[in-house]
Amino acid sequence: MQSSPDDPAGPHRERVFNAPFLPVLIAASMPVLFWFQGRLPDQGMSMAFRAADLWQGRWTGLFTSMLLHGGWAHVAMNAVGALAFGAPVARLLSRGLGPLAFIALYLVSGVVAAFGYGLCHPGSESYLVGASGAVFGLIGAATRLMGGHGRVLPLFHLGVLKQSAVWMLVNLVVGLIGMAPGAGGASIAWEAHAFGFLFGILAIGPLGHLFGPRSDLRPARV
Repeated sequence: MQSSPDDPAGPHRERVFNAPFLPVLIAASMPVLFWFQGRLPDQGMSMAFRAADLWQGRWTGLFTSMLLHGGWAHVAMNAVGALAFGAPVARLLSRGLGPLAFIALYLVSGVVAAFGYGLCHPGSESYLVGASGAVFGLIGAATRLMGGHGRVLPLFHLGVLKQSAVWMLVNLVVGLIGMAPGAGGASIAWEAHAFGFLFGILAIGPLGHLFGPRSDLRPARV
């Protein structure tokens, strides 16, 4: 849209980049944190998550592991994912304490993802690093927004079910084959992705109802 020639303000220009602040902040924090990680004596591995630690009562890795990454490609992949799928979620959670709810959704998705991985691999000494589980929480949440025209679609909406099936199929195939950008030959924690996705797709219902825009089309609670 442009203003009239007599308008002193001149033509109105839409911003090319108008992503919400919080997804941008999360995406930007990943390379910064990885830069610091590379300067730690142990490359940050003391902050990684191991399923064995879970069963021995050491739970801090559930949170700190999402602050670490396995390489710059890993960082780039998760940063792009957080920005792309976090943007629609952040736009929805805009009312009241919505921004805090967005951060909580992201962080809890990461914790649930790591915890779920630990349940699937009890006693494993393998290190789990990366924000992929948290990003998959945003993907799960965004899945219920695509085609919803500003509202959260029902959990069992046909479009939501189809998209979820595609995401989980891709996740399973990539996890089993082990060929993903940024993996660097390491195994893919597809179970963590699945748990993060599941949490996000369930949590966005009540969060959208509480913190989404008020309208006659209420987001689903499920």
